[in-house]
Amino acid sequence: MGVALQFGQAPPGVDYLWRPTAFGLVVHDGKLACVRVDRGEGSYFDLPGGAVDGDETEEQALVREFVEETGMTIRPVTRIAEAGQFFLKSDGAPINNVGGFWIAEQVSLDPASKVEADHELVWLDPHQALVALRHQAHAWAVAVWLRQTA
Repeated sequence: MGVALQFGQAPPGVDYLWRPTAFGLVVHDGKLACVRVDRGEGSYFDLPGGAVDGDETEEQALVREFVEETGMTIRPVTRIAEAGQFFLKSDGAPINNVGGFWIAEQVSLDPASKVEADHELVWLDPHQALVALRHQAHAWAVAVWLRQTA
């Protein structure tokens, strides 16, 4: 399977697991919702989102992942981009996240409903997010969004 735009490098001979994903861009007061994933000195920032499980649509996965990671209930609005990202998970497993990036609206925020203890909702200036986000594909999606809103 191919993807229109692929980020990261896959070393020869390494099999990357194709993982359907969906990530979201939610803006409030000019700031972009991001998650800080606590890995001690290896902590990083991602856009909220993740794997599409089973028979889920991207929209359903996005709604579920936002609650799990941030406690935020969202409404997906528009799919603005698609890309793949080769990377190694924390346990070293080679993954290729492939899927959509969505503009979404915040409906409500209930921090008590967050289930991923190592994820923290942080609001970053979009230009700060361009530099801070771990994955090139996430930064590219932010750039796509910024160019559409300019």
